[in-house]
Amino acid sequence: MKKNIRLTILLLIILNLSYCARTILVKEGEPKILAEKISSSQIKLGIDVLLEKKLYLLRNKRVGLITNQSGVTKNLIPTVEALYNEKSINLVCLFSPEHGLRGNKKAGEFVESYIDEKTNLPVYSLYGKNKKPTKEMMNKIDVLIFDIQDIGIRTYTYIYTMSYVMESAAEYNKEFIVLDRPNPLGGTKVEGNILEQDFSSFIGRYPIPFRHGMTIGELALLFNKEFGINCNLTVIKMEKWERKMYFDKTGLHWIPPSPNIPHSETALYYSTTGFIGELSTLSVGIGTTTPFEIVGAQWIDPFTLAHTLNKKNLSGIYFYPVYFIPFYHSFENIECGGAKIFITNREKFLPFETGISILETINTLYPKQNIFSNDTKMFNLALGTEKITQNLKTNTNTDYIIRSSKKEIEIFNKKRKLYLLY
Repeated sequence: MKKNIRLTILLLIILNLSYCARTILVKEGEPKILAEKISSSQIKLGIDVLLEKKLYLLRNKRVGLITNQSGVTKNLIPTVEALYNEKSINLVCLFSPEHGLRGNKKAGEFVESYIDEKTNLPVYSLYGKNKKPTKEMMNKIDVLIFDIQDIGIRTYTYIYTMSYVMESAAEYNKEFIVLDRPNPLGGTKVEGNILEQDFSSFIGRYPIPFRHGMTIGELALLFNKEFGINCNLTVIKMEKWERKMYFDKTGLHWIPPSPNIPHSETALYYSTTGFIGELSTLSVGIGTTTPFEIVGAQWIDPFTLAHTLNKKNLSGIYFYPVYFIPFYHSFENIECGGAKIFITNREKFLPFETGISILETINTLYPKQNIFSNDTKMFNLALGTEKITQNLKTNTNTDYIIRSSKKEIEIFNKKRKLYLLY
Protein backbone atom coordinates (compact mmCIF):
# COMPACT_ATOMS: atom_id res chain seq x y z
CA MET A 1 0.00 0.00 0.00
CA LYS A 2 2.77 2.43 1.00
CA LYS A 3 4.68 1.43 -2.10
CA ASN A 4 1.68 2.30 -4.30
CA ILE A 5 1.32 5.65 -2.52
CA ARG A 6 4.99 6.40 -3.08
CA LEU A 7 4.69 5.49 -6.77
CA THR A 8 1.63 7.70 -7.10
CA ILE A 9 3.39 10.63 -5.44
CA LEU A 10 6.47 10.10 -7.65
CA LEU A 11 4.27 10.03 -10.76
CA LEU A 12 2.53 13.25 -9.73
CA ILE A 13 5.90 14.90 -9.17
CA ILE A 14 7.11 13.82 -12.60
CA LEU A 15 3.91 15.05 -14.24
CA ASN A 16 4.14 18.32 -12.38
CA LEU A 17 7.77 18.80 -13.42
CA SER A 18 6.82 17.99 -17.00
CA TYR A 19 4.01 20.56 -16.85
CA CYS A 20 6.32 23.17 -15.36
CA ALA A 21 8.96 22.47 -18.00
CA ARG A 22 6.35 22.84 -20.73
CA THR A 23 5.07 26.04 -19.11
CA ILE A 24 8.59 27.45 -19.15
CA LEU A 25 9.07 26.41 -22.77
CA VAL A 26 5.82 28.04 -23.79
CA LYS A 27 6.96 31.23 -22.16
CA GLU A 28 10.50 31.21 -23.53
CA GLY A 29 10.01 29.48 -26.85
CA GLU A 30 6.32 29.84 -27.47
CA PRO A 31 6.41 29.93 -31.29
CA LYS A 32 8.09 26.52 -31.57
CA ILE A 33 5.49 24.78 -29.39
CA LEU A 34 2.45 26.49 -30.83
CA ALA A 35 3.70 26.06 -34.38
CA GLU A 36 2.73 22.40 -34.40
CA LYS A 37 -0.95 23.33 -34.05
CA ILE A 38 -1.22 26.33 -36.36
CA SER A 39 -0.89 25.09 -39.95
CA SER A 40 -1.51 21.77 -41.66
CA SER A 41 -0.59 23.16 -45.09
CA GLN A 42 1.91 21.16 -47.11
CA ILE A 43 3.18 24.35 -48.72
CA LYS A 44 6.46 25.77 -47.50
CA LEU A 45 6.92 29.49 -48.00
CA GLY A 46 10.22 31.02 -48.97
CA ILE A 47 10.93 31.88 -45.33
CA ASP A 48 10.32 28.25 -44.30
CA VAL A 49 12.69 26.96 -46.98
CA LEU A 50 15.31 29.52 -45.95
CA LEU A 51 15.19 28.45 -42.30
CA GLU A 52 15.19 24.74 -43.08
CA LYS A 53 17.62 24.49 -45.98
CA LYS A 54 19.25 27.78 -47.00
CA LEU A 55 20.75 29.40 -43.90
CA TYR A 56 24.18 29.00 -45.46
CA LEU A 57 23.27 31.92 -47.72
CA LEU A 58 23.44 34.22 -44.69
CA ARG A 59 26.47 32.77 -42.92
CA ASN A 60 28.89 35.45 -41.67
CA LYS A 61 26.85 38.23 -43.28
CA ARG A 62 25.13 41.31 -41.93
CA VAL A 63 21.46 41.01 -42.82
CA GLY A 64 18.86 43.69 -43.53
CA LEU A 65 15.18 42.70 -43.74
CA ILE A 66 12.38 44.41 -45.69
CA THR A 67 9.08 43.12 -44.32
CA ASN A 68 5.83 43.90 -42.54
CA GLN A 69 3.17 42.06 -40.56
CA SER A 70 2.38 39.82 -43.55
CA GLY A 71 5.89 38.35 -43.52
CA VAL A 72 5.40 35.18 -41.49
CA THR A 73 6.29 31.51 -41.66
CA LYS A 74 3.60 28.99 -42.54
CA ASN A 75 3.08 28.65 -38.77
CA LEU A 76 2.62 32.40 -38.24
CA ILE A 77 5.99 33.13 -36.71
CA PRO A 78 6.88 36.65 -37.88
CA THR A 79 9.86 36.68 -40.20
CA VAL A 80 11.40 39.40 -38.03
CA GLU A 81 11.31 37.13 -34.98
CA ALA A 82 12.33 34.01 -36.89
CA LEU A 83 15.50 35.66 -38.21
CA TYR A 84 16.22 37.64 -35.04
CA ASN A 85 16.01 34.50 -32.87
CA GLU A 86 18.10 32.36 -35.23
CA LYS A 87 21.57 32.35 -33.66
CA SER A 88 23.36 31.83 -36.95
CA ILE A 89 21.85 35.01 -38.47
CA ASN A 90 23.21 38.48 -37.82
CA LEU A 91 20.10 40.62 -38.36
CA VAL A 92 21.25 44.23 -38.07
CA CYS A 93 18.36 46.38 -39.37
CA LEU A 94 14.81 46.42 -40.69
CA PHE A 95 13.13 48.33 -43.51
CA SER A 96 9.48 49.37 -43.60
CA PRO A 97 7.20 49.75 -46.67
CA GLU A 98 3.86 51.58 -46.89
CA HIS A 99 1.59 50.97 -43.88
CA GLY A 100 4.58 50.45 -41.58
CA LEU A 101 6.47 47.47 -40.21
CA ARG A 102 3.46 46.41 -38.12
CA GLY A 103 0.74 47.54 -40.55
CA ASN A 104 -0.45 50.38 -38.34
CA LYS A 105 -0.34 53.24 -40.88
CA LYS A 106 -3.07 54.40 -43.23
CA ALA A 107 -2.76 54.18 -47.01
CA GLY A 108 -0.55 56.98 -48.28
CA GLU A 109 0.58 58.00 -44.78
CA PHE A 110 4.33 58.56 -44.56
CA VAL A 111 6.22 56.14 -42.34
CA GLU A 112 8.96 57.45 -40.06
CA SER A 113 12.20 55.67 -39.19
CA TYR A 114 12.47 54.52 -35.57
CA ILE A 115 13.79 51.82 -33.23
CA ASP A 116 11.72 48.62 -33.16
CA GLU A 117 10.37 48.00 -29.66
CA LYS A 118 10.59 44.20 -30.02
CA THR A 119 14.16 43.80 -31.29
CA ASN A 120 15.75 47.20 -30.60
CA LEU A 121 16.86 47.21 -34.21
CA PRO A 122 16.68 50.36 -36.36
CA VAL A 123 13.69 50.46 -38.73
CA TYR A 124 14.39 52.51 -41.85
CA SER A 125 11.37 53.86 -43.69
CA LEU A 126 11.05 53.24 -47.42
CA TYR A 127 7.75 55.09 -47.60
CA GLY A 128 8.63 58.63 -46.65
CA LYS A 129 11.70 60.68 -47.37
CA ASN A 130 13.43 57.72 -49.02
CA LYS A 131 12.02 55.16 -51.43
CA LYS A 132 15.24 53.21 -51.46
CA PRO A 133 17.98 52.57 -48.88
CA THR A 134 20.69 55.22 -48.73
CA LYS A 135 24.43 54.62 -48.90
CA GLU A 136 24.65 55.01 -45.11
CA MET A 137 22.01 52.31 -44.62
CA MET A 138 23.59 49.98 -47.18
CA ASN A 139 27.01 50.27 -45.58
CA LYS A 140 25.63 48.45 -42.54
CA ILE A 141 24.63 45.31 -44.40
CA ASP A 142 25.90 42.63 -46.78
CA VAL A 143 22.60 41.11 -47.86
CA LEU A 144 18.99 42.30 -48.06
CA ILE A 145 16.02 39.97 -47.62
CA PHE A 146 12.54 40.82 -48.90
CA ASP A 147 9.50 39.06 -47.40
CA ILE A 148 6.09 40.71 -47.92
CA GLN A 149 2.78 39.29 -49.12
CA ASP A 150 1.71 40.79 -52.46
CA ILE A 151 -1.88 40.67 -53.78
CA GLY A 152 -1.27 40.15 -57.50
CA ILE A 153 -2.24 43.60 -58.82
CA ARG A 154 -0.03 46.22 -60.48
CA THR A 155 -1.24 49.07 -58.23
CA TYR A 156 0.12 47.67 -54.92
CA THR A 157 3.20 49.59 -53.72
CA TYR A 158 5.14 46.70 -52.16
CA ILE A 159 6.43 45.39 -55.48
CA TYR A 160 7.87 48.82 -56.30
CA THR A 161 9.48 49.14 -52.89
CA MET A 162 11.12 45.84 -53.80
CA SER A 163 12.28 47.25 -57.13
CA TYR A 164 13.80 50.36 -55.53
CA VAL A 165 15.66 48.24 -52.98
CA MET A 166 16.91 46.03 -55.80
CA GLU A 167 18.33 49.15 -57.45
CA SER A 168 20.19 50.05 -54.24
CA ALA A 169 21.48 46.49 -53.99
CA ALA A 170 22.88 46.77 -57.52
CA GLU A 171 24.33 50.22 -56.89
CA TYR A 172 26.14 49.24 -53.69
CA ASN A 173 26.98 45.67 -54.70
CA LYS A 174 24.84 43.92 -52.08
CA GLU A 175 23.08 40.58 -52.35
CA PHE A 176 19.30 40.62 -52.60
CA ILE A 177 17.14 37.65 -51.57
CA VAL A 178 13.39 37.37 -52.15
CA LEU A 179 11.45 34.89 -50.01
CA ASP A 180 8.65 33.87 -52.32
CA ARG A 181 4.95 33.83 -51.41
CA PRO A 182 1.73 32.85 -53.22
CA ASN A 183 -0.08 35.15 -55.56
CA PRO A 184 -3.51 35.17 -53.86
CA LEU A 185 -5.22 35.49 -57.25
CA GLY A 186 -3.46 32.39 -58.53
CA GLY A 187 -0.77 32.38 -61.16
CA THR A 188 -2.55 31.50 -64.39
CA LYS A 189 -4.56 34.57 -65.40
CA VAL A 190 -3.21 37.79 -66.89
CA GLU A 191 -5.57 40.64 -67.77
CA GLY A 192 -5.96 44.38 -68.09
CA ASN A 193 -3.93 46.95 -69.94
CA ILE A 194 -0.16 47.42 -69.97
CA LEU A 195 0.98 50.55 -68.11
CA GLU A 196 2.23 53.36 -70.33
CA GLN A 197 5.62 54.67 -69.22
CA ASP A 198 4.35 58.29 -69.01
CA PHE A 199 2.12 57.12 -66.15
CA SER A 200 4.87 55.49 -64.12
CA SER A 201 4.43 56.06 -60.37
CA PHE A 202 4.64 54.34 -57.00
CA ILE A 203 1.34 52.58 -57.82
CA GLY A 204 2.54 51.45 -61.23
CA ARG A 205 6.21 51.74 -62.06
CA TYR A 206 6.72 49.36 -64.97
CA PRO A 207 4.85 48.35 -68.16
CA ILE A 208 3.19 45.23 -66.78
CA PRO A 209 -0.49 44.16 -66.93
CA PHE A 210 -3.00 45.20 -64.30
CA ARG A 211 -3.30 41.55 -63.20
CA HIS A 212 0.10 40.01 -63.79
CA GLY A 213 -0.36 36.40 -62.60
CA MET A 214 3.12 36.20 -61.03
CA THR A 215 4.51 35.61 -57.56
CA ILE A 216 6.60 38.33 -56.00
CA GLY A 217 9.75 36.27 -56.63
CA GLU A 218 8.88 35.90 -60.30
CA LEU A 219 8.26 39.63 -60.53
CA ALA A 220 11.69 40.25 -59.01
CA LEU A 221 13.29 38.11 -61.72
CA LEU A 222 11.35 39.94 -64.43
CA PHE A 223 12.15 43.40 -63.00
CA ASN A 224 15.80 42.53 -62.65
CA LYS A 225 16.26 41.44 -66.25
CA GLU A 226 13.62 43.26 -68.31
CA PHE A 227 14.04 46.65 -66.67
CA GLY A 228 17.81 46.66 -66.32
CA ILE A 229 18.25 46.51 -62.54
CA ASN A 230 20.81 43.68 -62.69
CA CYS A 231 21.32 43.16 -58.97
CA ASN A 232 22.77 39.99 -57.41
CA LEU A 233 19.37 38.33 -57.01
CA THR A 234 18.36 35.06 -55.39
CA VAL A 235 14.74 33.92 -55.18
CA ILE A 236 14.00 31.23 -52.62
CA LYS A 237 11.11 29.28 -54.07
CA MET A 238 8.13 27.90 -52.21
CA GLU A 239 7.56 24.18 -52.07
CA LYS A 240 4.31 22.55 -53.24
CA TRP A 241 2.58 25.76 -54.36
CA GLU A 242 0.79 25.39 -57.71
CA ARG A 243 -0.09 28.16 -60.15
CA LYS A 244 -3.79 27.27 -60.18
CA MET A 245 -4.09 27.89 -56.44
CA TYR A 246 -5.99 30.87 -55.11
CA PHE A 247 -4.84 31.67 -51.60
CA ASP A 248 -7.76 29.93 -49.87
CA LYS A 249 -6.67 26.67 -51.52
CA THR A 250 -3.16 26.80 -50.03
CA GLY A 251 -4.17 25.90 -46.47
CA LEU A 252 -2.10 28.86 -45.28
CA HIS A 253 -3.40 31.57 -42.96
CA TRP A 254 -3.97 35.07 -44.34
CA ILE A 255 -2.38 38.05 -42.59
CA PRO A 256 -3.81 41.32 -44.03
CA PRO A 257 -0.92 42.98 -45.89
CA SER A 258 -2.72 46.34 -45.60
CA PRO A 259 -5.68 47.52 -43.48
CA ASN A 260 -8.37 47.22 -46.15
CA ILE A 261 -7.40 43.77 -47.44
CA PRO A 262 -8.78 41.79 -44.46
CA HIS A 263 -9.26 38.50 -46.32
CA SER A 264 -7.45 36.83 -49.19
CA GLU A 265 -10.57 37.04 -51.37
CA THR A 266 -10.57 40.82 -50.85
CA ALA A 267 -7.69 40.89 -53.34
CA LEU A 268 -10.15 39.91 -56.10
CA TYR A 269 -12.56 42.67 -55.11
CA TYR A 270 -9.71 45.18 -54.86
CA SER A 271 -8.63 44.28 -58.39
CA THR A 272 -12.18 45.10 -59.50
CA THR A 273 -12.94 48.35 -57.68
CA GLY A 274 -9.66 49.61 -56.20
CA PHE A 275 -8.97 51.93 -59.11
CA ILE A 276 -12.59 53.17 -59.02
CA GLY A 277 -11.95 54.48 -55.53
CA GLU A 278 -9.27 56.79 -56.90
CA LEU A 279 -12.02 58.92 -58.49
CA SER A 280 -13.35 59.88 -55.02
CA THR A 281 -16.79 60.52 -56.59
CA LEU A 282 -17.81 56.93 -55.83
CA SER A 283 -17.51 54.84 -52.67
CA VAL A 284 -16.01 51.38 -52.97
CA GLY A 285 -16.98 50.30 -49.48
CA ILE A 286 -13.94 51.52 -47.57
CA GLY A 287 -15.24 52.37 -44.11
CA THR A 288 -17.67 49.43 -44.18
CA THR A 289 -17.12 45.80 -43.22
CA THR A 290 -16.85 44.85 -46.90
CA PRO A 291 -14.13 47.04 -48.44
CA PHE A 292 -14.01 46.95 -52.26
CA GLU A 293 -17.09 44.69 -52.44
CA ILE A 294 -19.51 47.62 -52.94
CA VAL A 295 -19.73 50.49 -55.41
CA GLY A 296 -22.13 53.36 -54.83
CA ALA A 297 -22.89 56.96 -53.95
CA GLN A 298 -25.67 58.93 -52.26
CA TRP A 299 -27.32 59.68 -55.62
CA ILE A 300 -27.41 56.09 -56.93
CA ASP A 301 -30.57 53.99 -56.92
CA PRO A 302 -29.26 50.54 -55.93
CA PHE A 303 -32.01 48.58 -57.67
CA THR A 304 -31.49 50.34 -60.98
CA LEU A 305 -27.70 49.93 -60.83
CA ALA A 306 -27.74 46.25 -59.84
CA HIS A 307 -30.40 45.39 -62.43
CA THR A 308 -28.54 47.20 -65.23
CA LEU A 309 -25.24 45.55 -64.36
CA ASN A 310 -26.79 42.09 -64.19
CA LYS A 311 -28.29 42.59 -67.68
CA LYS A 312 -24.73 42.81 -69.01
CA ASN A 313 -24.21 39.14 -68.11
CA LEU A 314 -20.63 39.67 -66.98
CA SER A 315 -18.81 36.39 -66.40
CA GLY A 316 -18.74 34.88 -62.92
CA ILE A 317 -20.43 37.73 -61.07
CA TYR A 318 -23.77 38.87 -59.66
CA PHE A 319 -24.76 42.32 -58.38
CA TYR A 320 -27.09 42.80 -55.41
CA PRO A 321 -28.74 46.15 -54.55
CA VAL A 322 -27.65 47.60 -51.19
CA TYR A 323 -27.76 50.72 -49.06
CA PHE A 324 -24.70 51.37 -46.92
CA ILE A 325 -23.15 54.04 -44.67
CA PRO A 326 -19.32 54.22 -44.50
CA PHE A 327 -18.22 54.99 -40.95
CA TYR A 328 -14.88 56.48 -42.04
CA HIS A 329 -12.97 57.55 -45.17
CA SER A 330 -14.87 59.02 -48.17
CA PHE A 331 -18.64 59.37 -47.75
CA GLU A 332 -18.28 59.10 -43.97
CA ASN A 333 -21.73 58.92 -42.31
CA ILE A 334 -23.47 59.42 -45.68
CA GLU A 335 -26.15 56.94 -46.73
CA CYS A 336 -25.26 55.58 -50.16
CA GLY A 337 -27.04 53.36 -52.64
CA GLY A 338 -25.09 50.91 -54.71
CA ALA A 339 -24.41 47.37 -55.81
CA LYS A 340 -22.67 44.65 -53.83
CA ILE A 341 -20.49 42.33 -55.85
CA PHE A 342 -20.88 38.58 -55.46
CA ILE A 343 -18.28 36.48 -57.26
CA THR A 344 -20.08 33.33 -58.38
CA ASN A 345 -17.31 31.76 -60.45
CA ARG A 346 -13.83 33.16 -60.01
CA GLU A 347 -12.44 31.03 -62.83
CA LYS A 348 -14.63 32.94 -65.28
CA PHE A 349 -14.57 36.26 -63.42
CA LEU A 350 -12.53 39.07 -65.01
CA PRO A 351 -11.91 41.79 -62.39
CA PHE A 352 -10.44 44.51 -64.63
CA GLU A 353 -13.12 44.16 -67.29
CA THR A 354 -15.80 44.17 -64.59
CA GLY A 355 -14.45 47.34 -62.99
CA ILE A 356 -14.44 49.19 -66.32
CA SER A 357 -17.95 47.96 -67.05
CA ILE A 358 -19.18 49.23 -63.66
CA LEU A 359 -17.82 52.69 -64.46
CA GLU A 360 -19.34 52.64 -67.93
CA THR A 361 -22.73 51.71 -66.48
CA ILE A 362 -22.74 54.39 -63.75
CA ASN A 363 -21.57 57.03 -66.22
CA THR A 364 -24.41 56.08 -68.61
CA LEU A 365 -27.11 55.95 -65.92
CA TYR A 366 -26.08 59.18 -64.20
CA PRO A 367 -24.39 61.44 -66.77
CA LYS A 368 -25.26 64.62 -64.87
CA GLN A 369 -23.27 63.45 -61.84
CA ASN A 370 -20.07 63.57 -63.92
CA ILE A 371 -18.08 60.95 -62.02
CA PHE A 372 -14.92 62.26 -63.70
CA SER A 373 -15.45 65.80 -62.43
CA ASN A 374 -12.65 65.66 -59.86
CA ASP A 375 -8.94 65.51 -60.59
CA THR A 376 -8.40 62.18 -62.36
CA LYS A 377 -4.61 62.11 -61.93
CA MET A 378 -4.56 59.25 -59.39
CA PHE A 379 -7.21 57.36 -61.35
CA ASN A 380 -5.09 57.60 -64.50
CA LEU A 381 -1.97 56.54 -62.60
CA ALA A 382 -3.82 53.53 -61.19
CA LEU A 383 -4.91 52.54 -64.70
CA GLY A 384 -1.53 53.38 -66.19
CA THR A 385 -3.10 55.45 -68.95
CA GLU A 386 -5.48 58.35 -69.59
CA LYS A 387 -7.04 56.66 -72.62
CA ILE A 388 -9.56 54.76 -70.50
CA THR A 389 -10.76 57.98 -68.87
CA GLN A 390 -11.10 59.62 -72.27
CA ASN A 391 -12.97 56.63 -73.67
CA LEU A 392 -15.36 56.44 -70.73
CA LYS A 393 -16.07 60.16 -70.94
CA THR A 394 -17.09 59.72 -74.56
CA ASN A 395 -19.13 56.59 -73.78
CA THR A 396 -16.81 54.29 -75.72
CA ASN A 397 -17.93 50.68 -75.36
CA THR A 398 -16.08 48.61 -72.72
CA ASP A 399 -15.41 45.83 -75.22
CA TYR A 400 -13.32 48.21 -77.31
CA ILE A 401 -11.22 49.19 -74.29
CA ILE A 402 -10.57 45.55 -73.41
CA ARG A 403 -9.84 44.45 -76.98
CA SER A 404 -7.27 47.21 -77.46
CA SER A 405 -5.11 45.67 -74.71
CA LYS A 406 -5.08 42.07 -75.92
CA LYS A 407 -2.10 42.35 -78.28
CA GLU A 408 -0.03 44.00 -75.54
CA ILE A 409 -0.95 41.18 -73.15
CA GLU A 410 0.14 38.58 -75.70
CA ILE A 411 3.55 40.24 -76.04
CA PHE A 412 3.94 40.46 -72.27
CA ASN A 413 3.01 36.80 -71.79
CA LYS A 414 5.90 35.73 -73.98
CA LYS A 415 8.31 37.60 -71.70
CA ARG A 416 6.50 36.41 -68.58
CA LYS A 417 7.07 32.73 -69.40
CA LEU A 418 10.82 33.20 -69.07
CA TYR A 419 10.51 34.01 -65.37
CA LEU A 420 7.89 31.57 -64.11
CA LEU A 421 9.20 29.33 -61.31
CA TYR A 422 6.24 27.01 -60.81
